Amino acid sequence: MSVFWVWVIVGIIAGYLAKSVMREGPHGIVGDLIVGVIGAFVGGWIFNYFGRAGVTGLNITSIVVAFVGAVVFLWIIRQLNRGRAR
Repeated sequence: MSVFWVWVIVGIIAGYLAKSVMREGPHGIVGDLIVGVIGAFVGGWIFNYFGRAGVTGLNITSIVVAFVGAVVFLWIIRQLNRGRAR
């Protein structure tokens, strides 16, 4: 499977899961994709920092890495928006 489609599938799944847990985020499949792909980069960086593998393909480990990164990304966005609301 092409690397592009792997990132799309992992991104959509991770973005949807993160949005469900955080109860916020952009709406729709495109929003899930964006949050998930950014989450894959963030999660990959976090996991690599601690000596673990990041996103390695279409597997459960990659979805978990992207999910963790997406949750962190949505949390950061929430914190930035709170600062702006004051």
